[in-house]
Amino acid sequence: MIFSIIIPTYNEEEYLPVLLDSIKEQDFNDYEIIVADANSSDRTREIAEEYGCEVVDGGLPAVGRNNGAKVATGEILLFLDSDLQLTEDYLAKVLYEFRMYKLGIAITQMLPMSNKIEDKLFHEFANYFMISIENIKPHGAGCYGIIAKRKLHEKCGGFDESLNFGEDTDYIERLAKEAPFRVLRNAKIGVSTRRLEEDGITTLIQQYGKSTVNDFLGKRTDAGELNYNFDHNHEKLTTSRFSNLEKRTAQINNLKETYDDSVDKINNVRNRIKERHRKRSKKVVFYCVCGEGMGHAIRTGAIVDRIKDRYDVHIFTSERAYKYLSSKFDNVYEIGGFNTVYINNKVNDLKTLSDALKRNPTNIKVGYENLYKKAVHLRPDVIVTDFEIYATMVSKLRGIPLISLDNMHIITQAQIDYPKNHLGEMLKAKGVIKTYVVKPKIHIITSFFYPKVRPRKHAVIYPPIIREDILKLEPKKGEHVIVYQTSRESERLVKRLKALKDEQFIVYGFNRNEIDGNLTYKEFNEDEFYDDLASAKAVITNGGFTFISEAIHLKKPIYSVPAIGNFEQTLNGFYVQKLGYGEYHEIMSAKRVATFLKRLPKYQKRLAKVKKTNNDGIVRELIYRIEKYSL
Repeated sequence: MIFSIIIPTYNEEEYLPVLLDSIKEQDFNDYEIIVADANSSDRTREIAEEYGCEVVDGGLPAVGRNNGAKVATGEILLFLDSDLQLTEDYLAKVLYEFRMYKLGIAITQMLPMSNKIEDKLFHEFANYFMISIENIKPHGAGCYGIIAKRKLHEKCGGFDESLNFGEDTDYIERLAKEAPFRVLRNAKIGVSTRRLEEDGITTLIQQYGKSTVNDFLGKRTDAGELNYNFDHNHEKLTTSRFSNLEKRTAQINNLKETYDDSVDKINNVRNRIKERHRKRSKKVVFYCVCGEGMGHAIRTGAIVDRIKDRYDVHIFTSERAYKYLSSKFDNVYEIGGFNTVYINNKVNDLKTLSDALKRNPTNIKVGYENLYKKAVHLRPDVIVTDFEIYATMVSKLRGIPLISLDNMHIITQAQIDYPKNHLGEMLKAKGVIKTYVVKPKIHIITSFFYPKVRPRKHAVIYPPIIREDILKLEPKKGEHVIVYQTSRESERLVKRLKALKDEQFIVYGFNRNEIDGNLTYKEFNEDEFYDDLASAKAVITNGGFTFISEAIHLKKPIYSVPAIGNFEQTLNGFYVQKLGYGEYHEIMSAKRVATFLKRLPKYQKRLAKVKKTNNDGIVRELIYRIEKYSL
C-alpha cells in the first residue's frame, strides 16, 4: 500500500465528511484512511466508520498522529487536519513529486476555501514564505498535508507529544535533518478558514509570527503563550482534560512556592543590567528607518543630527535610505526592506506582495545579522522606529522599549478626514500600518495638519520635521515650477506638461540630466535642488509627505497627484486642498495644471498665514521619551 492517510479529530462531524468525500473522489485508490479520534461527543466516530475508516483513539494532535501511524501499513504517511479538502488529482500529484525528488518529508501548499481576497493573500503569503525558507529552515504552517516516509517517521520517533503547539514544525525540522525536504509545487490542498473567522487574521499573524520567530531562534512555543486552543470552542471536560488540569494546578502551586525566589533573581538581573547601563558615558539608541522613498531618511537625518552628540546612535535601514544616511553618519547598518510596486502610477498589491516574498529569505537573514545580533551585543537602551518593520520584532524579543516616530500613524491614532470613496484604501492602510509598529510606548507623529488624537491613544502630534538646509532658505519668486516624482511610472504624466509651452518645469526624480522642450530634467543634487525649490513659483508632486511639508514651509503652492491606491499620499493631497495650500487631483492633465497656475495668488495668500516652525519641539519630545523609557 502506498498511502496511509491519518486524520486526528475532535468533534468534527461538520467538516470530516467534506474531507472524506474529497479523498473518495480521487482518481487514485492505493490508500487507507485512519481516523484518530480524541473521544468526540458528536457523530465524528460514526461518520468515520460509515466511510470505512479505521478508527483509533487520539488526543492532542501529536498523540493522534502517532497513534494513527502505529497501525499504518502504507509506504508513505499523509497527515491531514480534519477541516481540509483534497483538490483534483491531489494524491497523484503528491506521489509524483515526492518520488521524483526522492524526498523523505514534504508539505503541500494551501488553497483557502474562501473567496475573500484577504484570505487568498494571507494563504499565498504563507505558501511563498514556506517555499522561500525551505532551504534555510524547513517550516510548516499547520498540518496542511505533511507527507513522510513511514520508516523515517519511525526512525525519528514520530511527533513530540510533549509539545502543545508547533509539534508539526518540530516534526518537519527533525525529519528534514535525516532526508530531503521540499514544499511541493504542484499539489495544493483546500483549507478551511474557520480559524481566521474565529480568531481574526491579526491574531493568527501574531500567533504564527511569534512561533515562527521563536523557531528561527531555536525556541519552542507553548500554546498557552499564544492563547491557542485545539477544540475550536468546544468545552467538554474529558478524563484527559481533567488530568491536564490537575497537572496545571500542581505546576501553579509549584510556581507559587518559588515565586519570591524568582522575583529576587529577576530583580537582581535587572539591577545588574541597569548598573552596566549607568556606567556608559552615553545611552545607546537604535534608530530603525523604513528604506522606501527618501522621506523617512531625510526626516531621520534631521533628527539624528540633533541627538547624535547626546546619545550613541546606531541607524538601521535599507535601499536608498541606507545610501543617504551612511553618507552622513557613522554606525549605519543595512538591513532588508520592502518597497511598494507601482504600475501606471497605481499601487499593485499582488506585485508588491510577490516582490516582498521573493526577497524575504535575504531580508530575514540580513535583518537578523545586523539588527538582532547588534541588539544582543550593544544592549540598546531604547529603539526608535520610523515605520521600520523589524524594529518591533527585536523590541519584543529583547524586551527593549520601543518609540514610534513617523507621519504614517496619523492614520491609526487620529480622527482624520478623508475622501469617502477611499474607505477601502483607508482600512487596508490601517491594517498594514498596525503590523509594522506594534504597541510602542508612544507614537510621536509629525504632520502638517492637526486632527485630534483618538480617545485612549497614546500619541502626540508635532509640525513636520524640516531639514536644516531647508529651514535656512529664504523663499524667492521665480518663474519655474518644480516637478518632483520618484516613480518611473509617472514619466508619461510629466510629459503631458509639454503642452504648456509658456511654462518652464524643472523635473527631479528620474535620475538624468537633459532638456526636453520646456522640461528640464535634473539628477538630484541637494544644493541645486534647494535653490530651485526656494525660487519656484509652485510645485507638482505625488502625495509624498516630506516634499509637501517642505513646500508648505517655503510657501509654495502644491499640485498633488497621489499614486493610485496609496492612501497615505491620498490623505496628504486631500489635506493640501482642504487647507487651501493647493489642489489634489487623481490624474495630471495639462489643462488642470494651467488652471492651477492661474490660481496661484489664492494659494499663496493662504500659505502666507502658515506659521514658521522648526524641529526644536519634536527633538525635545524625543529626548524626553528616550530618558523616560530607557532601560
